[in-house]
Amino acid sequence: MDLLFEGLKKAFDMILTGDSEIFAITLLTLRVSLTAILVSMLIGIPTGVLLGLTHFPGKKLLLVLINIGMGLPPVVAGLWITIFLWRSGPLGDWGLLYSPTAIVLAQILVSLPIIIGLTCTAFQQINPKLLMQIKALGATKVQTVWLLLKETKIAIFAAIMAGLGRILAEVGAAMMVGGNLQGETRILTTSIVMEVSKGNFDVALALSFILMTLAFLITFCLTFLQQRKEFS
Repeated sequence: MDLLFEGLKKAFDMILTGDSEIFAITLLTLRVSLTAILVSMLIGIPTGVLLGLTHFPGKKLLLVLINIGMGLPPVVAGLWITIFLWRSGPLGDWGLLYSPTAIVLAQILVSLPIIIGLTCTAFQQINPKLLMQIKALGATKVQTVWLLLKETKIAIFAAIMAGLGRILAEVGAAMMVGGNLQGETRILTTSIVMEVSKGNFDVALALSFILMTLAFLITFCLTFLQQRKEFS
């Protein structure tokens, strides 16, 4: 318990004293995480809607691959991204390895299947009678999708929160593709691992409290939007 209190005290000290490195690490964590979840949403939600509402050959196999991707180990995602971004890899000329962009790509790879899979499941569970009723009212395809998005809002926000949780908790892939370079690719999760390896458990706990606070604030905002009617 003394170690926990020491970590909490250290976290407050870092924030109140304006530790520039901690602020830089926290801001980079926010930047890469929010970028990754935004890209995953822009790709994952439309893809999940399409899979949930349409039928085509090979759909079941595609859903199997997406479900496998939902449990993809982060280190595997990091290995694949590293292979693609390595000098001799297909994207090696882009020079993205050991950069924040590489971390974003790894985080997208681990969160995208979650958002696609959960969004698809939400749309597959829509009552067929609701679809028939919407069509009977003469709604266009765009209007139909919009109405169904509103109907499945709670499930979609849950998918976003699950994807974001995976991103914020991810460390293996970020360490592999980012290299944990000070001032360049060091984020909160990789910093925690580094401090533990150095035996600085108070600093590691302080960083963990900062990370949990960020996760709590973001999740609270998303939950507020998800349950907006219930809060009002």
